[in-house]
Amino acid sequence: MSRSSRMASSIVINDTTLRDGEQTAGVAFSATEKLAIATALEQAGIAELEVGVPAMGAEERDVIQSLCSTLQHAQTMGWCRMLPQDIANCQGLGLDWVDLSIPASDQQRQSKLGVSEATLLSRIESQVDAALSLGLQVCIGMEDASRASISSLLRIAEASQRAGASRIRYADTLGILDPFACYEQITALVQGGDIQVEMHAHNDLGLATANSLAAIRAGAYSVNTTVTGLGERAGNAPLEEVVAALALTPVADGRCAPATDLTQLPAICALVEQASGRHLSAQKSIVGQRVFTHESGIHVAGLLKDPNNYQAFNPELVGREHQMVLGKHSGVHAIQSIYKQLGIELNRQQCQQLRHCLRGWAEQHKRCPTEGEMRQFHQQLLTSGTSAAA
Repeated sequence: MSRSSRMASSIVINDTTLRDGEQTAGVAFSATEKLAIATALEQAGIAELEVGVPAMGAEERDVIQSLCSTLQHAQTMGWCRMLPQDIANCQGLGLDWVDLSIPASDQQRQSKLGVSEATLLSRIESQVDAALSLGLQVCIGMEDASRASISSLLRIAEASQRAGASRIRYADTLGILDPFACYEQITALVQGGDIQVEMHAHNDLGLATANSLAAIRAGAYSVNTTVTGLGERAGNAPLEEVVAALALTPVADGRCAPATDLTQLPAICALVEQASGRHLSAQKSIVGQRVFTHESGIHVAGLLKDPNNYQAFNPELVGREHQMVLGKHSGVHAIQSIYKQLGIELNRQQCQQLRHCLRGWAEQHKRCPTEGEMRQFHQQLLTSGTSAAA
C-alpha cells in the first residue's frame, strides 16, 4: 500500500478497552461485560477491537473465542509477546489479527530481555511466519517506541514488512511524547516503508488524545483508544475524545473519519463506567454529566440569544443537550428564563432578589439548587418579599 493510498484511506480505530483498558489497576471485566462492551462498540461502528491476551489462560481464550464468534463486522485482535507459545495460543480462537509485542528501546531490550537489537530483529521473520500460518494478520507492537531511536524503529519496520507483517504499532508506553515529536516520528515511519502504522498513546502527561490526532495528521493508518481513557497508570487515548475530534475538526486532513455513531458514546461510556467501577468526572470531555451545563450569566444570556455563541459543537451530535442551571454566577436573564421553564413569571426586581440570595446559598451548599428548591425559593420570596433562600 502506497503512502498516497494510506493517506486517502479511512482512519481506523482499534479500540483496546478489553485488553489495555482492563489492565487498569483494579479493573476486571466479566465475560458478560466484555461481550456487552464489544457489541456496543461494534454497533457504534468501531472497526477493530483488541479483545484480550490468549496467553492468560484457557478461561481468557474461551472469552476471546466467544467474542470472535459473536461479533459480525468488527475485526478482532489478540495481544501476544513475540514468543512461539503465545502465538500458538491464538490458534482456533477466530481472531483476525495478532499484535506481537517487542521492546523497541535499548532500556527495555536490555533490562527486560537482555538481548541486542540484532538478536530481536532476527526473531521477527520466524514468529511472523508462525502467526501467518495460523491465518492471522500481524501487527508488530513496538513497545516503548518513544524512547527508541528513529533509526532503530525503521529497522524494526523494515524487518516486519519483509517478514510479511501488515502493520507496526508505535507505542508511547510511558506517555512521555508530545504532539510535535509524535508528528515527526510517525511521519518518518509512514514515509520510511510500505506498512500500516498504528499509534498507541498513553496519557501520563495528558497528551494521549493530542498525540493520537498528531499521528493521524502524520499519516497513521490506525490509532488505539479505550473507552473513557482506561489503561495503565493515567490510561490511554479516550475513544470518545478521539472520534469526536476526528468528526468535528479538520485534523483528518482530507481522510475519511471513522463512521462512528457519536450519539452512542454516552451509553458506551456509561456501560464501561459501571463495568470498570471507575467513575467519570462530571467535566469529562464529551460524556461528563456537566459538560453541556451552563451557569454563568454571560454564557446563559449568550446561549439564549444564539446557542452558537457558547457551544463548541451541537451537543445533539453526541446524544446530549444543553442544560442551564442556577448558581452563584447566574444573571437576571438566566433566572428569568429558568423560572419561566418552571411556569413561573418573574419581574426584574424579583430576579435581582433571587440572584442575591442564590449567591449565598451556592457558597454554603456547593451545588446547584434542585427544581424543588428553586420553587421553595420563589415561595419564600412571595412570603417574605425580601429573603428568598435564607
